[in-house]
Amino acid sequence: MISIPPHKGRGAAGNPNGRYNLESREAFDDGWDYFDIETPLHTEVSLETARTIISRNQSPDIPFEQSLNPYRGCEHGCIYCFARPTHAYLGLSPGLDFETKLTAKPEAAELLRKELQSRKYRCTPIALGANTDPYQPIERRYHITREILEVLSEFRHPCTITTKSAMIERDIDLLAPMAESNLVQVNLSLTTLKPELSRTLEPRASSPQRRLQTITRLHENKIPVNIMLAPVIPVLTDSELESILKIAAEAGAQSAEYILIRLPLEVSELFEEWLNTHVPNQAKHVINRIRDCRSGRANDPRFGTRLRGEGVYADLIAQRFRIATRRLGLDSGMPALDCSRFKSGPIQMDLF
Repeated sequence: MISIPPHKGRGAAGNPNGRYNLESREAFDDGWDYFDIETPLHTEVSLETARTIISRNQSPDIPFEQSLNPYRGCEHGCIYCFARPTHAYLGLSPGLDFETKLTAKPEAAELLRKELQSRKYRCTPIALGANTDPYQPIERRYHITREILEVLSEFRHPCTITTKSAMIERDIDLLAPMAESNLVQVNLSLTTLKPELSRTLEPRASSPQRRLQTITRLHENKIPVNIMLAPVIPVLTDSELESILKIAAEAGAQSAEYILIRLPLEVSELFEEWLNTHVPNQAKHVINRIRDCRSGRANDPRFGTRLRGEGVYADLIAQRFRIATRRLGLDSGMPALDCSRFKSGPIQMDLF
């Protein structure tokens, strides 16, 4: 076996087959030079014709019932992303394919409009970015997230947005009026304050400093921001917990939440490969600590424990978080969004 160095600007080093593929391939050193290592990887985008756009959630530990994802895959390339295994459903790899072979839903806004106009529709906040980032780089080209926000604004429909991109500032002209009517909240994800670590953990996301500036911009425009420490990685980033919360509060964040790293399915192998490539001296320590919090496994899928972990180490992180957020005034949570303002558009039958 050979170790393939990472591609510049990409999180995963390899492209392991998804769990549904019938065959498996591995790189093997046969004595010949591996010429393809430096081949640049370009992002490919396919267009998807979806029938519906709103996904419903019944997970008891997730604080929303509805979500919407304009894109499949994510160009940010965060190596720890729990959504990577979903690419296997498309017959693609959760590795480099997840970062480079993306799917866009150009009719998302129109589909949303039709669903909101249905007589059966019941208004509850829609979560944008629950799976992949709605402001990943290809949004500059497709503008699907902005079109969705225009529809939500028109219908006075509440939403939350989860992102780690400064591109959200582009849409302040839409978000500020929505925030004034208590129709939007932003979850800004921050993993580390170290630029060099961020460049390899989440290579195409905005830098930590740039995200802090985004928090300030949103705060100045009275758009509520919840800081997401997501994920907290034992050994690697957990020592920054208090400093991240402090600087986020100073930038204008109103509340905070955290998620302990979880490594479902193919993410475990990809993350361990990343550790051995970028922080080999800490790799074993990181994995052992994660297993300490996951009943000896890389991932614990049980509701109630999958987001926080359990055991002595997980409890220590939880206690530190509670103390820090209480001291900084970030422990009150975000107020409930206003669903009473929702107003469906004209239904064709009403015109007669």
